[in-house]
Amino acid sequence: MFDLHAYTLGLGAIIGLAVATWIISIFKRDVSIVDSLWSILFLAAGTVYVQQSDGPSLRAQLMLVLAAAWALRLSIYLMVRNWGESEDRRYQKIRARHQPNFVFTSLFIVFLLQGVLAWIVSLPLLAAATSSAPINWIDYFGAGVVIFGFLFETIGDWQLAAFKASPDSHGKVMDQGLWRYTRHPNYFGECCIWWGFYLLAVAAGGWWSVVSPLLMTVLLLRVSGVALLERDIAQRRPDYRHYMERTNAFIPGPRRS
Repeated sequence: MFDLHAYTLGLGAIIGLAVATWIISIFKRDVSIVDSLWSILFLAAGTVYVQQSDGPSLRAQLMLVLAAAWALRLSIYLMVRNWGESEDRRYQKIRARHQPNFVFTSLFIVFLLQGVLAWIVSLPLLAAATSSAPINWIDYFGAGVVIFGFLFETIGDWQLAAFKASPDSHGKVMDQGLWRYTRHPNYFGECCIWWGFYLLAVAAGGWWSVVSPLLMTVLLLRVSGVALLERDIAQRRPDYRHYMERTNAFIPGPRRS
């Protein structure tokens, strides 16, 4: 069952957070803070969905715990990683293209755009939170997929942070640990997380929320993830070109000779 009222309230929570963060970005002159906001938008929406349910079910509680662990970990990680850094070059390019009114247009093309995307992607959370269907083995399997993706993403981020912190890694390409098997373990883990949430939705009868994992997969592969990061990196870093030739872009696999 699709709960339009809860879904609309979720949008309201997302827009409120997006606008508040946009105001902060004006004073900081840095819209990169939207990256730390991204996962919190889902947690806000998921919390609203659970609050609107007829007494949170075991599935709803399981979903919210998983969503909170993922959202808080990712937001804190990005906040710490970007602390004291200048605005990300991706947003610098967007800022330059939309002068002189970027302060106002950024609300729509950065913050509200990501808010609407988060709202659409949050559909499995809505289905899991508002269903009265009894919990079953698909829920537990889906939770396992979410946990697997969470650990894969977290370990990948930790390995990359440790690599960058080492003086010996300057100018080198990270190709160890999980990064030996996929060039983007964080994105692969993220993809698994959303397919896992979709399984919780399927168990709740929310098969219609399939747009969520499909959209996230497209975004991670073709829009804001792999494709964006690797658009010109081979030209800027020749060693990365060799890394690309040896290592799978997304799905982990053995290194090619």
